[in-house]
Amino acid sequence: MVQSRDTQRNALHELGYKIFLDRYAQKDMSRDTLAVGDTVIVVVNAATGQREIGTVTELLLPNVTIELRDGEVVERDIEHVDKPLETQPEQMMERVAAGIAKVEKNQKLRKTWTENFRWLLDDWKFVPGGRILTAAGTDQDLTFYNCYVIPSPQDSREGIMGTLTQMTEIMSRGGGVGINLSTLRPRHAYVKGVNGRSSGSVSWGALYSFVTGLIEQGGSRRGALMLILNDWHPDVFDFISSKREMGKITNANISVGISDKLMDAIKADEDWDLMFPDTSDPDYDELWDGDLDTWMAAGHKVIHYKTIKARELWDAIIESAWISAEPGVWFRERSNKMANSWYFNPLVSTNPCGEQPLGAWSVCNLGALNLARFYDADAHDVAWDELDKAVRYATRFLDNVIDTTPYFFDENRDMQFNERRVGLGTMGIAELMLRVGIRYGSDESVEFIDKVYKAIAVAAYETSSDLAKEKGSFPMFDAEKFLESGYMQQMPDHVRESIAEDGIRNVTLLTQAPTGTTGTMVNTSTGIEPFFSWVYYRKSRLGLHEEQVPIVAEYYEQNPDATELPDYYVTAMDLAPREHVKVQGAFQKWIDSAISKTCNVPNEYTVEQVSDLYLYMYELGCKGGTIYRDGSRDEQVLMLKGDERAEKEMDTIKKKAETKAESSEPVATPHRVYPRPEQLSGTTIKFNTPFGKSYITMNSDENDFPFETFITVGKAGSDIQADAEALGRMISLQLRTTAPHNRREMLKLIIEQLQDIGGARPVGFGPQRVLSLPDAVARALQAHYFPPEASHQLGLPMNGHSNGNGHHHAPDVAPAEIEVKSDENSVYANADMCPECGTISLIRAEGCRKCLTCGYSEC
Repeated sequence: MVQSRDTQRNALHELGYKIFLDRYAQKDMSRDTLAVGDTVIVVVNAATGQREIGTVTELLLPNVTIELRDGEVVERDIEHVDKPLETQPEQMMERVAAGIAKVEKNQKLRKTWTENFRWLLDDWKFVPGGRILTAAGTDQDLTFYNCYVIPSPQDSREGIMGTLTQMTEIMSRGGGVGINLSTLRPRHAYVKGVNGRSSGSVSWGALYSFVTGLIEQGGSRRGALMLILNDWHPDVFDFISSKREMGKITNANISVGISDKLMDAIKADEDWDLMFPDTSDPDYDELWDGDLDTWMAAGHKVIHYKTIKARELWDAIIESAWISAEPGVWFRERSNKMANSWYFNPLVSTNPCGEQPLGAWSVCNLGALNLARFYDADAHDVAWDELDKAVRYATRFLDNVIDTTPYFFDENRDMQFNERRVGLGTMGIAELMLRVGIRYGSDESVEFIDKVYKAIAVAAYETSSDLAKEKGSFPMFDAEKFLESGYMQQMPDHVRESIAEDGIRNVTLLTQAPTGTTGTMVNTSTGIEPFFSWVYYRKSRLGLHEEQVPIVAEYYEQNPDATELPDYYVTAMDLAPREHVKVQGAFQKWIDSAISKTCNVPNEYTVEQVSDLYLYMYELGCKGGTIYRDGSRDEQVLMLKGDERAEKEMDTIKKKAETKAESSEPVATPHRVYPRPEQLSGTTIKFNTPFGKSYITMNSDENDFPFETFITVGKAGSDIQADAEALGRMISLQLRTTAPHNRREMLKLIIEQLQDIGGARPVGFGPQRVLSLPDAVARALQAHYFPPEASHQLGLPMNGHSNGNGHHHAPDVAPAEIEVKSDENSVYANADMCPECGTISLIRAEGCRKCLTCGYSEC
């Protein structure tokens, strides 16, 4: 247990302390102050990103010697070592409290609210979103917002690329992004400007997904993206299956935007039309924004693509969700009817985790009350007064965030200043229920949830109304229209009257985010979820950890004669699936935005049962949801103790730990690399390239699945041969970490990425023209694994042999001794590529390497 400098209240368990140091503590990014004795976070495995806590024992820059917490000593380059400037949570809390209070209008208020916010943060009663913990009170140019939705892409190349730019900028600053793709014309639709056909909305979604995978958010995590397609779009079936087809959408969550009309049609077993605006409509470019109902109501043209049974679309969604937990469903029409912003800013998408439906350019900052800290042991009840106080302080805290965070797009700033949208949520509700003796998922728990979350909602709305009196209502506030929203119609009369008289500061106030990282840091149940298990493994970039729920150990300590837990101690896997959905509906009643909640079902659950659960969600008033069938994905973050995958992985780690003294390699979470078979069959193809002749060898296993590639070009020891070898190794690694039956699909993606990459000196003419070494490799892979058309187009010989499976192999060529002679494809014999001008004219002369074209010299 890590001890706080001044108090025990904010102490964190081992994993929690690691999360705090790694993600949220301020760091000396220049590492100028690094010294012996410093506590550091060090990358112990570059391949997996696994980090551990250690103490610096020796500095021989650039090398740093570090003793890890488990006693292991490692030596790393200084670039892999981060020095936290904050080593105790209180330091972070003081920074955050002062940073958020600084926007108060005078020094007295700033002092008062710094103290109030410090009380709120103490003992982890309130845990702001990770973006806030990281950046508040610093000069870092990072957003405090977790949730962004940008406008649907304008249906043009410029519009699609503009959306990509916006998405990239927001993600690079730490924000997650939601995009509705429904503005994009369907696959094969006519594109007048280029006299061609559209590749479709899903293909552009794949582009956004691909770029998301390249982005590291705010220096700490991969980009996060939600893609949504509405239920009327002709590409919807392709979208539904996109996560199951290799290479389409791999780095985004996806959900189908579902209307009440579709749900009615499903119930009545009616037809459903897939349609899209007529792109020849003269107003299309200017007015089309993805709102089909508004488009049609204005009398604009639409093209009818197909009529199906509504149930057919529903079944496709359910089957895919059963197989892979995606797509999720977002009941978009219901969300808009319930939204307080219904009259000026329609909701078009959700954020990546689905808890925050937003309009175009809307944003939302998040924070969670830790309900586990609001238990009154003497009364064996909720500490109602303290909870009320915390809600009111947290509401002001999140409202202040709006005025302290940097903005990177004027549109985000303008929209947020007009709405002042915040997302106060909770964590620890499952732990609180255990303390008061209520079984999560029972009818009693539904009543308890209603009481607790109504109290939170009323206190938040009363505070926001008070803030409106003090600081003004959000500019788009219209009392009559605001009070007409589906959400406000259920509010107590005194709250509605207060808002009618005094206004309200924030358009929405309440959101239930997953709080996976922050909840794990403070060691309580995350979001509104039950505990996943009493003992389980949690996998993250920080490694694979065995987790134990403290409240269980506490129970046995207090009840030493007990042999089993009381019946109200239930985990996510103990609950009946309908109980998961039942409590989701109870939570949703008092949340004005939405909630992130996973309904866990056993592996043997049927497609029909999954369908019934989604229909039950809709019946209970939920705004969306996700159902996860255990084992339906090869990789999952949480795994039960006893799960074969987790136990196997943990056994591997333990075996490595036992033998680590024999190796300098640190213990790490293993990554699956398929072993090399005893025997492979191969083919080598010779290609002319801008660097001379290249020999590309492609080896396959006994089932003719691609396994590895070797590339030779130029002289051994030259830079171009090093690049060629590296390219071959990376292709081979990608193939060896892909399941065998998927390797051909992976190879198609590799070919797609490499082909047509241009260089400075292409060679050849017509179909035999080779633009670069990568282009040559792509052509060889295409010819070998996907003939005969490819070989014919590339002008390759067709007199090779067949492997008996219908796959034609080009003739074998032995690449053993390779001598690249000067010819029309090589400017200088044995020359390398010049790093300055890019030509193949870098030669070794006079004890140095110099360029005969531009004069560059390494000496």
